[in-house]
Amino acid sequence: MKVRTAIAIAGALLLPVILVAQSVTRDWDKKYDFATVKTFAMKIGTSWGNQLSENKVMNDMAEALTEKGWKRVDNEATANAVVVIHGATQVKHTLNTFYSGMGGYGYGYYGMGGAGMGSSTTTSSEYTVGTLVVDIFDVKTKNLIFRGTASDELNKDPKKNEKKIDKAAQKLFKDFPQKDKK
Repeated sequence: MKVRTAIAIAGALLLPVILVAQSVTRDWDKKYDFATVKTFAMKIGTSWGNQLSENKVMNDMAEALTEKGWKRVDNEATANAVVVIHGATQVKHTLNTFYSGMGGYGYGYYGMGGAGMGSSTTTSSEYTVGTLVVDIFDVKTKNLIFRGTASDELNKDPKKNEKKIDKAAQKLFKDFPQKDKK
């Protein structure tokens, strides 16, 4: 019985770790010559309804790209690439069941021939997952040359979200511009 309780407690403690793990994916046109891009313009493609957050994301993404040698310009017509940022939030639910006594592990009604000697409690938790998509298009061809996505649990504390945005920008543009391994 002590082993089962320890497993239940360990599972409950690990759940928040799983929920806050940031997932970042990147894909790009393997044939595109990123060395031709010197300038970029930015815009919001899909707003998530928080102008302060949108500005922060745009500034962090722009900073990450300028660190790679690209220069931000205001006009798409003078840019080599356009960076389009899409954001979305979604409320997710998780169910947590905790058992006490012997009822939850097959020793209750069916296992002992009588009423269960334990109980279970199930609680529902809500958390908000934010997904950020960064698309980069070649201005001349209008072709998508890069797509990066970052998903993470959002926090009610704006300072923590700022750190997550910074981390996402660094992960999205790590080893950028992309180079094919030949």
